[in-house]
Amino acid sequence: MRRTEAKEMIMGMFQPISVASDRVMAALVSGLEIEFGHGAGEALAHRFLEAEEADFLWDARDQERWIGTYESSDDEEIDPDRVRILGRLDGRWFVAVMIVDGDGNAHGVMGKREFGRRQQALAAFADA
Repeated sequence: MRRTEAKEMIMGMFQPISVASDRVMAALVSGLEIEFGHGAGEALAHRFLEAEEADFLWDARDQERWIGTYESSDDEEIDPDRVRILGRLDGRWFVAVMIVDGDGNAHGVMGKREFGRRQQALAAFADA
């Protein structure tokens, strides 16, 4: 099964990872509120999301498209690629360009646009 076809099995029902990502965010907020108090959970969750943005976006992708190699002088041991992704995270659709190594690990985000509707994100994904 390809990564873009990854599904999560929940109570006998298949759902894309992007749908599960909204529940993950809600669980993160809830856990942080238990630990740090009501009101602090959402702010801390968004800070955590910012700090680990590349990994969250990569894991929440619904579609991906290879767009070329990424030329970098930083690390000669890996040959990173640029991959355009479409997904949903924290209730918002996004299209982003990611830096990804040959093992499928995200190393950075080159750009991200957010959309309120799936159709807008699909159009941006197709046009970009």
